[in-house]
Amino acid sequence: MNLEPIDPETAVELYVADRETECRRATIRSHRSRLSHFTRWCEKRGITNCNDLTGRLLHEYRIWRRNDGDLAPSSERCQMNTLRVFVRWLGTIDGCDPDLHLKVRSPKITPGEHARTEMLDSEHAEPMLAYLEKYEYATPQHVVLSLLWHTMLRVGAVVALDLRDYNREENFLAVVDRADTGTPIKNGKGGQRLVALSGQICTVLDDYIRDRRQEVTDDHGRKPLLTTSHGRMSRTTIRRYCYEYSRPCEIGLDCPHGMDPETCDYVPIDKASKCPSSVSPHPFRRGAITHYLANDVPETAVSQRANVSPDVLEQHYDQRTEKEKMEQRREFLGNI
Repeated sequence: MNLEPIDPETAVELYVADRETECRRATIRSHRSRLSHFTRWCEKRGITNCNDLTGRLLHEYRIWRRNDGDLAPSSERCQMNTLRVFVRWLGTIDGCDPDLHLKVRSPKITPGEHARTEMLDSEHAEPMLAYLEKYEYATPQHVVLSLLWHTMLRVGAVVALDLRDYNREENFLAVVDRADTGTPIKNGKGGQRLVALSGQICTVLDDYIRDRRQEVTDDHGRKPLLTTSHGRMSRTTIRRYCYEYSRPCEIGLDCPHGMDPETCDYVPIDKASKCPSSVSPHPFRRGAITHYLANDVPETAVSQRANVSPDVLEQHYDQRTEKEKMEQRREFLGNI
């Protein structure tokens, strides 16, 4: 077998460059991040040539990565699946045994282990939105958190919205993939859709646009719907809003952890993400999906609105218990 020597860092850079033409930027970032651990391990082990990789070495890496990152089975599986794809590619350029990828093993996990369950439930979301309605009406925070809850949009889709995507006459938002001008959305063109809005949300949006929205354009000359003084609102800003207002003390509720707001370390905004009650944007989406399903909105309607397949909806988002599902079915059947 004629292999050509190549060091791990160079191999990863060539792999990333090759994949850039066929993968979305978010995917490329994820692969680069995961493979950075592999190159770090190679450096620790003194492996300077990928030609020397073996199935046993890759198994040692798997154990090291699991322990080094304290990984859950689902995270370990994701890491090793990326490594397998990389090693398969490496074999096509004579960087390792072309069959080596067959020896990269991933943990087998159950659907329950793969799904994450953190979510913002309706008992938490509703007082938060009521507080914003009363004390922060039509502010960027009010608009962003209301959209996340009522539309079930991903953060990337919220960031991507332009002013022209809001149709006030027909009460909907157009979710559009504009990857060529800096705002790709999940599933690309397949993620494009029209999302209906309630009259209440439209009124909030109207007042925000009239009184609060900063008239700016982004680097591509587009007019974002959600803005800051620097241009299009960023994912980081949206995450900060989520962490800040999902803390019970921020909206006038008692701390469920028995902390005094006068002395609590998590009261400063830059520490909000450390609060045990605060959540990032994705639990807003998971909680909203569960809320709509629990209130008898058909799964097909939720699936299409949230742009998620029924199988993924069931496995990753629907947090209703089996008993809750049974009782909902009972109500329908009782009417037949």
